[in-house]
Amino acid sequence: MRIFLAYLGVVLIWSTTPLAIKWSSVDVSYVFGVTARMSIGAVCLFLLMLLARQPLKLTRKALQTYLAVALQLYLSMLITYWGAQFIPSGWVSVIFGLSPFMTAFLAAAFLNERSLGIGKLISYIMGVIGLLVMFNSAWDINALAIQGMIAMLIATFLYSVSSVWVKQIHAQLPALTQISGGMLFALPAYLVTWYWLDDAALPDILSKQTQLAILYLGMIATPIGFALFYYLLLYMPATSVAMITLVTPIFSLVLGYFVNQEPLTLKIALGTGMILLALAIHAFTDRRRNQT
Repeated sequence: MRIFLAYLGVVLIWSTTPLAIKWSSVDVSYVFGVTARMSIGAVCLFLLMLLARQPLKLTRKALQTYLAVALQLYLSMLITYWGAQFIPSGWVSVIFGLSPFMTAFLAAAFLNERSLGIGKLISYIMGVIGLLVMFNSAWDINALAIQGMIAMLIATFLYSVSSVWVKQIHAQLPALTQISGGMLFALPAYLVTWYWLDDAALPDILSKQTQLAILYLGMIATPIGFALFYYLLLYMPATSVAMITLVTPIFSLVLGYFVNQEPLTLKIALGTGMILLALAIHAFTDRRRNQT
C-alpha cells in the first residue's frame, strides 16, 4: 500500500511540475528560478532529516550515491529549466516520457536487467517516430522550440543515467538520505551557477504566480517528489519506476492547455499518442515478462 501511495504521489507531483517550472521563470531568469527552488527544497529536506532523526552517512557508497543523485538534481534539472523556456510545459512531461526507453538500455548494460526484447524494440521505434512528429510540430512554434526539445532530451538522458547509477551503487540508503545528500552537492553548484550567469542578482519584482510556483516546487516537488521517487527506486526496478511517465504527459498537456492556454494541435496529439502507445507496449511487455 505504501508503494502504491508513493507511486500515486509521484504521478500527481510530476504532472503539475512542468507547469510550475514554466511559471517559476515568468518574471525571473531560469537560473534564479531553479536556484530559489533548490534553496527552499534544501531547507525543507534538512528539516525533515532532523525530524526523522536520520543521520547523513558519509561512507564511500553513500557519497557515490549522493553524487549520482546530484547529477539529476543539478545538471538534468538545470537543462530542463533552460529548455522549458522555449516549449509548452506539457511537452516537458511528454519528452521525459522517453526516459523508460533510455533507462531500459542503460539498465540492460549496467544492471543486467532483462529490459530489451522484440516487444521493447517495437516500442522504441514507435517512441522515436512519435518524437519525430513532436519535432515537426515544434517548427510550427518557432526555431527555439527545437533547441528546447533537444535540451529536454539531454536532460531526460541524464535523469536516466542518474537513476541507473543509483541502482548500480546499491547503497541501500533511505530515500530522504539520498535526496538530502545529493542536495549537498547540487545546491553549491546552483549557487555558483547563479553567481556566474546572473551575478547573483535578486529580481526587483516577483509576481504572485512566480512566488507560488517557486514555493510549490521548493516545498513540495523537491523534498516530497524526489523523496518518493527514490523511495520507489529502492523497492522497484529502475524501468518500472520510469514507467510513471506513461501517465504524467496526458495530465500535463491537458493542464497546460486549460490553465496556461498552451497549443494542443493534431500533430502534438498524434506525436504524444504514439509515444504513450509505445510506453504502453513497453509496460505490457514488462508485465508479461514478470508473469512468466
